[in-house]
Amino acid sequence: MKPVTMVAMAVVGVALVAAVGLPMAARAQQGPNQQTATQTTPKGWSYDIVNGKRVPKGNRQVNADGSSREEVRVGNCVTLKEKSADGTYKESRRCD
Repeated sequence: MKPVTMVAMAVVGVALVAAVGLPMAARAQQGPNQQTATQTTPKGWSYDIVNGKRVPKGNRQVNADGSSREEVRVGNCVTLKEKSADGTYKESRRCD
């Protein structure tokens, strides 16, 4: 082979490695948290995905005074999480 052909092949090889390697390195620097943080569940599902695991969604109501009430159903059981405006928290569980 001629020396010019060898140089051209070397330049093409370096360009190919750079074209493939740079996006991969940028993706690796993002870390695992930034890659999975954009994962959302469809609107009709009753679960959220947190750290790759299913977590039941609750029906949450927040009032204007800052109090809130959340109801989470898992099977036959209902968990009520209530927080009053002054900050007191109450959690109760009922299984039918």
